[in-house]
Amino acid sequence: MLTALAIAVSAAVPFLPIAVPPTVTCAPNTTFCVIEVERPPTPVEVGGPGGESDSGGDAIRRKCIVSSTGQEVPCEGPLGWFNDSDDCYWRKTDPQPPATDAIWAGHYPTGAIYSVACGTNPDGADGWVWSAAAPPGYGGTGVTPAQLAQQALARLALAGPAIRMTIQGSEMGLVGIPVWLWTEVGPTTWGPNSATAAVPGLSVTATAQARQIVWDMGDGRSETCKNPGTPYFVGGVTSPTCQHIYEQSSAGQPSEAFPVTATTTWDVTWTGGGASGALTVQRQSSATVRIGEMQVLVTQ
Repeated sequence: MLTALAIAVSAAVPFLPIAVPPTVTCAPNTTFCVIEVERPPTPVEVGGPGGESDSGGDAIRRKCIVSSTGQEVPCEGPLGWFNDSDDCYWRKTDPQPPATDAIWAGHYPTGAIYSVACGTNPDGADGWVWSAAAPPGYGGTGVTPAQLAQQALARLALAGPAIRMTIQGSEMGLVGIPVWLWTEVGPTTWGPNSATAAVPGLSVTATAQARQIVWDMGDGRSETCKNPGTPYFVGGVTSPTCQHIYEQSSAGQPSEAFPVTATTTWDVTWTGGGASGALTVQRQSSATVRIGEMQVLVTQ
């Protein structure tokens, strides 16, 4: 069992005559330290049996980082739980102040009063504050909404375009003839798509929608299409949405074909745990296309 002694120090922690070397944890810029006289157990990562979270990916262990210094600090200790938004430690006061206390500022019984210690943030203010909700990660949630959003993003399984062109397989297109470009539309190739990741006490939902596809056609030129493109239909000549016209043949290229790379830009928004955010991700797919020149035979 872990035994912790909280002490105040002015400069350095003195030697303690104990058999097991202590572990000393001091919050930066504060005189409050914790001495652990036994080795603490291995931190438990968020997730189910086998270390997997219910989001289907690897478990996430929260890391608490002081934004001004980049230093990692304990996420929980005698001062409370680390709040990523202000780099301070928060602990719910127990018992709560009476309803008549001015600290409630008329909010009672909504929310709660927290003791805030800002030793890790010289610009912060220590004391009691009222808050409508506990800060993200408070009380053992283990991860912040932003970290859990990455799990939700992984569950989306976003992919590059399912490339389709008027020239398929071993077929050959012609210089000057429009090549229609499109993707099969689905949740993972164009959207919309949504997924939720959750741990006890916190869930985050991410929603993705493709914004555009940039088609690098392998001839030094590219096409930017802000739509999935239009599937070819019999009788069509010029695509109403997305196409490319080659001005030279693919002769002399590797395998006598132009390499085509299609890159989808996805806009992802997420919300949960009283927070929200936005991400931009890209996914690629590739194909090849053979282009020839029309030969005109003139006979006399």
